[in-house]
Amino acid sequence: MKRRNWLKAALITTLAASMLSACGSANSNEGANAGSANENSGETINLTFWGAVPAEAGPQEVIDSWNKENPDIQVEYFRYVNDDPGNLKLDTALMTGQDADLFINYTINRLQKRVDAGVASDLSSRTDYNIDEKMGVDAAQWKIGDKYYGIPTKKNMLFVWLNKNMLDEAGLPIPPVDWTWDDLREYAKALTKANVYGLMQHDAAFTAAIDGTIAGLGVTTPEGTSNFNNDLWQKQLQIVHDMMFVDKSTPEYGEQVTSKMPVDTMFLKSEAAMLAAGEFIFRNANNLKEFPHDFKIAFATIPKVSADQKDYKYASGLGDMLSVNAKSKHQDAAWKFAKWYADGGMLPMASGGRLPSSKSVDNKQAMDLLLKGVEDKYDTESMNSVVFGEFPSFQLNVRQQALDARKEEYEKYFLNEQDIDTTLKNMAKRHQEYIK
Repeated sequence: MKRRNWLKAALITTLAASMLSACGSANSNEGANAGSANENSGETINLTFWGAVPAEAGPQEVIDSWNKENPDIQVEYFRYVNDDPGNLKLDTALMTGQDADLFINYTINRLQKRVDAGVASDLSSRTDYNIDEKMGVDAAQWKIGDKYYGIPTKKNMLFVWLNKNMLDEAGLPIPPVDWTWDDLREYAKALTKANVYGLMQHDAAFTAAIDGTIAGLGVTTPEGTSNFNNDLWQKQLQIVHDMMFVDKSTPEYGEQVTSKMPVDTMFLKSEAAMLAAGEFIFRNANNLKEFPHDFKIAFATIPKVSADQKDYKYASGLGDMLSVNAKSKHQDAAWKFAKWYADGGMLPMASGGRLPSSKSVDNKQAMDLLLKGVEDKYDTESMNSVVFGEFPSFQLNVRQQALDARKEEYEKYFLNEQDIDTTLKNMAKRHQEYIK
């Protein structure tokens, strides 16, 4: 029965992906002119905006503010979960003409699929908003074919959350920004004790170090072959494996996945001394009513693999790419909302860690919203150097199929189903199949 259900799900996913690809044969801007007449009719325009943040964590306040100021263009927020089933749901809505006028892309490979399918509007003709000037140099990492298919609206950040009280008790200083995975392993061992893991990793941050490594090395070698079997990946994966099975300082992969460990909650309950995650944890960390904690939080970078590593990139830059559906009947209205959202309309989401990237937004105002009422809960110095610091950043532009194959292989390693050499060999072999 389980196998039949799995096959059914796989067939649905494959069919949806095929339909999404087929949509790409249509003009990606076919909806741009179709909506013009309706938008001049005097009738109220209704838009639907898809995003992954819970409505109560800021988006609903954003929408309410817009709707109050713009009675002629009313927006409804629809929340989807940013995982494979959730993205499939969004892609299905986009390709079947369901209500999805605007949508947030959280990775460039997801955006690439939607561009290929012709459902993300090419913004080249929109000359009333200069994305490069508004968002800075990191915005260009989101270009596809030297074009923008959305506005990168927020500052992206992945880092290590630290229970500073536990560090102080162990006599450990806040790590320097250039620390390594060997350093992190030693910290985790020193911080591990009964009912407390030294380190937990959120799924969003699990591959941050190997992604930052390959972004610096290049996804292919000078000869054009896959670089997924590089020595730095081998070292980092081996360290994490040893932390799971030798040091016992981080949860075993199988246990964390199957039990769906709430890693952010566990960190805030002092069940982990360090947490590799992103700025989205602020949403819970700042909510002292539902997630009370009496310790101060400090921050460290996601470590590089080795001290002599060159061109390591940090998981920062810009994110939350807001696109207009190329099939929308209300292109101009959707574009008007997108500009407003990017240039400050999204500010109510700053309290949950989503800091606007537009230069039209006062950074101090955003930071004040982020820290309002919880100023004493954070180590100011490490927050300024890590959370608000500037680092070489990247967007990993690798096909989703190759990333899925990579995950399947490293999961086998962390489940002790194959050794590290086989894992690297298979990752490179399967990646090579997608290199044109």
